[in-house]
Amino acid sequence: MRLIRYRPRPELDPFSWLSGFRDDLDQFFERKLAPWQASEGELLEGAWSPMVDVCEDKDNVLVRADLPGLNKEEIDLSILGNTLTIKGEKKSETEVDEENYHRVERSYGLFQRTVELPSDVDQDKVDASYKDGVLEVKLPKKEAVKGKKISIKAGEQGSKKGKGGEKK
Repeated sequence: MRLIRYRPRPELDPFSWLSGFRDDLDQFFERKLAPWQASEGELLEGAWSPMVDVCEDKDNVLVRADLPGLNKEEIDLSILGNTLTIKGEKKSETEVDEENYHRVERSYGLFQRTVELPSDVDQDKVDASYKDGVLEVKLPKKEAVKGKKISIKAGEQGSKKGKGGEKK
């Protein structure tokens, strides 16, 4: 379930409804509009997309994706510019012929998830690991993005002068 940010809507602002309308429209298109109209193959395969977390600290961008039931060999990971792409296929289990399914909620099929990264990263130093169904990608930021702390040296303010403006 997606959390929706609360925004008070002042009644005197004639355009306040526009912000709420955009949020409602975005939510509307995130859902599948008519699941009962999907093709039979799509219903059996269950088009899906893995859930992804993206966070960063001062040195790295970290992406975690839930990919249960896959082997690391079935996952294709690539990066182009500031876009990380995760591809793969989760195959359905077709061994059970004698059982009558009453509900199928687990998803199967091809997936592709692209993630826009919040910072420029060093593509040559990307590190990825996969454990217990979670893909973790550590993307080090480029040096220019990290920023640099500049120290201020203590120094004298102007030259020392004696009485009458002459130097001692």
